[in-house]
Amino acid sequence: MAVEGGAQRLRTRRLSLLLVPVFLVGSVVLGEDHSSSSGGGERDLYASKLSGIIIPGFASTQLRAWSVLDCPYSPLDFNPLDPVWLDTTRVLSAVNCWLKCMLLDPYNQTDHPECKSRPDSGLSAITELDPGYITGPLSSVWKEWLKWCIEFGIEANAIIAVPYDWRLSASKLEERDLYFHKLKLTFETALKLRGGPSLVFAHSMGNNVFRYFLEWLKLEIAPKRYIQWLDEHIHAYFAVGAPLLGSTESVKATLFGFTFGLPVAEGTARLMYNSFGSSLWMMPFSKYCKADNVYWKHFFEEGEYRRHAYHCDEIEFQTNYSGWPTEIINIELPSIQGSDAYPSISDVAQDMTSSMECGRPIQLSFSAREVSDGTFFKAIEDYDPDSKRLLHQLQKYYQDDPVLNPLTPWERPPLKNVFCIYGIDLKTEIHTDRTYCFSLFLILSQFDQTVSVVDRSGTKLVGYYFAPSGKPYPDNWIITDVIYELEGALLSRSGNSVSGNPGAVSGDGTVSYNSLSWCKTWLGSKVNITRAPQSEHDGSDVQISLNVEHHQDEDIVPNMTRTPRVKYITYYEDSESIPGRRTAVWELDKANHRNLVRSQVLMRELWLQMWHDIHPDAKSKFVTKARRGPLRHADCYWDYGKARCAWPEYCEYRYAFGDVHLGQSCRLKNSSTDLLLHYL
Repeated sequence: MAVEGGAQRLRTRRLSLLLVPVFLVGSVVLGEDHSSSSGGGERDLYASKLSGIIIPGFASTQLRAWSVLDCPYSPLDFNPLDPVWLDTTRVLSAVNCWLKCMLLDPYNQTDHPECKSRPDSGLSAITELDPGYITGPLSSVWKEWLKWCIEFGIEANAIIAVPYDWRLSASKLEERDLYFHKLKLTFETALKLRGGPSLVFAHSMGNNVFRYFLEWLKLEIAPKRYIQWLDEHIHAYFAVGAPLLGSTESVKATLFGFTFGLPVAEGTARLMYNSFGSSLWMMPFSKYCKADNVYWKHFFEEGEYRRHAYHCDEIEFQTNYSGWPTEIINIELPSIQGSDAYPSISDVAQDMTSSMECGRPIQLSFSAREVSDGTFFKAIEDYDPDSKRLLHQLQKYYQDDPVLNPLTPWERPPLKNVFCIYGIDLKTEIHTDRTYCFSLFLILSQFDQTVSVVDRSGTKLVGYYFAPSGKPYPDNWIITDVIYELEGALLSRSGNSVSGNPGAVSGDGTVSYNSLSWCKTWLGSKVNITRAPQSEHDGSDVQISLNVEHHQDEDIVPNMTRTPRVKYITYYEDSESIPGRRTAVWELDKANHRNLVRSQVLMRELWLQMWHDIHPDAKSKFVTKARRGPLRHADCYWDYGKARCAWPEYCEYRYAFGDVHLGQSCRLKNSSTDLLLHYL
C-alpha cells in the first residue's frame, strides 16, 4: 500500500507539473507551500512559488501626462493621465505640444514648465504603448509574454512589471522617484506573497538599470547580508540583448537623431533625445578602462575622498579601437584661419565664391574610451551647441555618480543563475561620424545657400559619414555613408572597402557583437557548448563539445558546422567554475534586438529551463537539448507532404468548431501527459 501510494503521489505530481508549469515571468505551485529559506537547497524550488519581475528597456514604458496643457490650434489638449509616450495621434496633430511633455531640462532633469510626464504603473505600462486596432500591434512589447503566461495557467499576481521613467539617469531615478527603493520592496513583497525567489527578466537598457540596482543595494544592506539577500530574493537573472559595453546607436541618436519610427524629423528627435539624462547611459566605452570602486567612498569623511579615478590598462593604449571593431567616431573639423572659429557673416560673404571648396579639414578619430570620458564632446564643443549639455550630463550623472560609473565594464552579477541571451548574425551598424566644413556650414545656412562640398581626404573612414544638410541646428548633419558589421566582416553601404577588427559574427541589428558577447567573459575555463536548431527537431542536428577551453577576456568560437537555411541556438554553459553558481550564454541566429522579447523560440527555451530547474527529478545542471518537440497546440501544424499532422508522436488531427485550415485542427494528443519529462 505504501508503494502504491508513493506511485500515485508521483503520478499526481507529474500531472501537476504538466498542468501548472512555470514560465519565465510566471510562478509555479508544486507540492506543499513552503516558505523560501537559504538552507532549502537548489532542488527545493519545486516546492516553492516563483515570481517574475520584468524590467523593460529604453522607451518601453508608457508615460502619462501629470498636468493640464492647452495645445493651441489643436483640439487634443493634454489632461492628467493622458498617454504621452506613446500617443501617435498627438504626435501627428500637435507635435510641438507633445514635445513639451517629453522634454526635460538637460542640466537638472526637471520637467518642462508647462507640462510634466510620469511613468505608468503595472503591466499595462509595458504591454502596448499605444493601444488601438492599428497602433496596438505596432507598439506591442510584452504582450506576447502575458499570453504565454495565461496559456500556461500562471497566476496574475506572479507577474510583476517595474516600469520606470527611461528618460532619467540612474541617480535621478532614485532621487526623484525612489525607484530603487521601490524595486527592493518589490522583491521583498514578492517573496512574502509567493513564498519563493524571483526571476528577473531585463531587456536592453533594463539590464543597465538592474546592474545599478545591484550596486545601489550594497549601500542599503549590511555587507554580510548582501549575498544572502540576493540568494533569498533572486533565483535567476535573464539578461536579454544587454548592451554590456554600450551601443553605438546611441552615438547616432546623439549627433543625428533617432525617431523610434515616429513621424518626426531626425533633428526634432535629436533635440528630444539629448535632453534626457539617459541619453549617455548606453554610450560605447572601452573594455580596458575601469573606475575606482566608489563603494569605499562612503567610508570616508567628507573632504577626505577625492573624485574616483578612471584608469585604463596598458593594452588600451597599445591596441586600436578599445576592443571595438573600429574607431567609434571619425570626424572632420573645419580648418579655420585665425583664432575665431565663427568669423562674421560679412567676412565670409566677402571672401567666398560659388565654386569655393572647403579647406583641408582636420581629421580626428575617437575610440570608445574617448567617447565615454568626454574627450570627443570636448573636441567638438566649439562646433556643436549640444556638446556642453552632454558634457554636463556625462560628468554629473555618470562620472560623479555616487554609486557607480555605468560607463565601465560589467562583472558577473553575484547571483545564483545568470543567463545572457542575445541575437547574432544580423547587419549591425558601426557608427563613425564625419562632418565637412561644419562651422562654415553654420554661417552659410543663415544665407539659405547650398554648399558645394568636396572630399579631399582620398580615403573612406569607417562608420557613419556626415555632411552638412543646409539646415540650421538641430538638423545640421546628414549621413552620407554607413558602415555595417555582417557575419564577421565590415561592409560599407557605398560599397567601399573597410578595415578594422570585426568579431567572429555580427550583432543583433542594434547592438554590436563585441558588446553583447562581453558576458562570455563571465564563463570559466571549461565550457560546454551545444548548437541545436531553433525549430522543433529530433536531435539529429545537435552538436555538442564538452570541456572546451576558455581563456579569460577572450571570445569562444565553436568548431561546429552550419546547415544552410537553418537557424541555430548556440548554448555556452558553465556550472563548475563558481561553486553553487551557473552561468550560461545563448546566441540566437538572426534574432533582432527589438523583437527578441517576442520570440516564440526564446520563450520556449526559457520556459523549459525554468521547468527543469524546479523539477525534483532533474539530474543535469541545464535542460537537455537532445530534442525539441511541440509544447502547445500552436506548435502543431499540418504536414502537406505526408498529408497528416506533423509530429504524430505528439500531435493529432482533432477538428474544433471555428477551425479555418488544417493546421488549426492539429492539436496535442490528450495522452501526452509525460511530454515534458523528455527534458529532464
